[in-house]
Amino acid sequence: MGEIVVVRDGFGPEVLLVHGGAGPRTTWGALAPLADRWTLAYVHRRGYPPSPPPQECQDFEVDALDLAPLLVGRPHVVAHSYGALGALIAAAAAPGSVRSLTLIEPPLHYLVPDDPEVARLERIGDAVLTHGMDMDPTELREFLHLAGAPVGDGPLPENVVAGVRRAQGGRPTREAHPQLDAIRGAGVPVLVASGDHAAALERICDALADVLGGERSVHPGAGHFVAAAPGFAEQLEAFLRKSVTWQASSSR
Repeated sequence: MGEIVVVRDGFGPEVLLVHGGAGPRTTWGALAPLADRWTLAYVHRRGYPPSPPPQECQDFEVDALDLAPLLVGRPHVVAHSYGALGALIAAAAAPGSVRSLTLIEPPLHYLVPDDPEVARLERIGDAVLTHGMDMDPTELREFLHLAGAPVGDGPLPENVVAGVRRAQGGRPTREAHPQLDAIRGAGVPVLVASGDHAAALERICDALADVLGGERSVHPGAGHFVAAAPGFAEQLEAFLRKSVTWQASSSR
């Protein structure tokens, strides 16, 4: 397999940005002003040009293998949605290679067992991966709305349909069980962020922050695309700066 493409912009410590189902521009556009003080490294996951297509399908285990060599320079890692699964697996395999970890609404449903809303979110999300456009149309629209896709009452936009087809066949999120203890045990600074638009996602993020001993922030206003919400960029930069300070003091 060919290597994935990473586009870098800016100056300063590197922040590795790992998108989920939407591409880097949609996911991270609002963070562009941070390039004045940070090197923003935009990862293009397989299937998102100019990176090559996946050999078979979207797979968070393959994402983790792709991300592993990008951790050599010990960047801050910021990961969104499905992309956070691969980022967590890569970070758990080499926690000393991650300066900090920011996780935005990752689909780690198993962290909240016996919750009917979380179970339903997992079911319809994995149905998109399994059946794509052939799944129940009402549930498909429900999931797309939750995922921040521009859907209304009419036919789905062509770019949304293309996104569903790209996701179809992907590895189900229920199979992702990253070694979170390794990350917490290494003392990696963690921020878990959400958009306050779905109760199930809020519970997942609460549970993840608790397991990792991380900070927790909520930023309404942009749905699933939390990076575009008011105040998120400022919160992220404050966390990154604090992580640098904390690690400098702990290494003395």
